[in-house]
Amino acid sequence: MTDQLSADDWINEGLRALAKSGFTALKADPLAKRLGVSRGSFYWHFADLSAFHAAILKRWREIAAEQIIADIEADREAEPLRSLLRRTFGAKLNLERAVRNWAAFDAGAQAAVRAIDRRRLDYIEGLLVTHGLSGTTARARAQILYWTFLGFALADNRPPEARLQPLLDELLRMVSQ
Repeated sequence: MTDQLSADDWINEGLRALAKSGFTALKADPLAKRLGVSRGSFYWHFADLSAFHAAILKRWREIAAEQIIADIEADREAEPLRSLLRRTFGAKLNLERAVRNWAAFDAGAQAAVRAIDRRRLDYIEGLLVTHGLSGTTARARAQILYWTFLGFALADNRPPEARLQPLLDELLRMVSQ
């Protein structure tokens, strides 16, 4: 690669490093080596490491919430809550775990996690209200569903694909009735 990398190239590499090795991998020197460029390329795009971290967290919010929501909203054929469950419980969640671990040590990551948790909860609650539940019931079930997702995301052992779909069907039945 050349020194003509974009900020997106750095952010994408940072996301890969974060998902694979955790937040301690988000440093200019090791990332520059992985990209085959000088550290100067990093500082061309980011004022400092804090600016890079903020960009990483912003992109995480885009891919871990906003893009998923946009995709679900765009698919008029599918039932949104079922699509959300299939998409989120079927995803690789290394990045989710890494950001949540980072949040235990960093105020910026902690704020990003709180913001995405609120966004996701509000979206799930809205889906449940649209599905016919009262606001109070939708809020409670959205919280339970989200806690279920977080437990799944942070668990080391995932059920095999053949067992996952029946679990998701049962989860959908539990929260939507």
